[in-house]
Amino acid sequence: MDVRETFATNLRRLRNARRWSQDELAFEAEISRGYLSKLEIGAYYVSIKIIGRLADKLDVDAAEFLKRPAKRDPHSPTRVLLPIHFSELFRSP
Repeated sequence: MDVRETFATNLRRLRNARRWSQDELAFEAEISRGYLSKLEIGAYYVSIKIIGRLADKLDVDAAEFLKRPAKRDPHSPTRVLLPIHFSELFRSP
């Protein structure tokens, strides 16, 4: 994963953690939604000025955008979610 992809992944993750739409963050950061969208897919490079605006509006340190995800241990168990039918939630034991 290169730096641009890392930035894009973290930007999307941080925006979603705030439960903001692209429109909301773009408005707050005073950038266009189209530009924000391109940043989130890693299509554009971002300036320090825009990183500062985004960090300010998302209330995070600018370094958060460049943190690489932790490598997953291939031997650790993976959580698996199994589908459950709605009626099973109310079944008596």
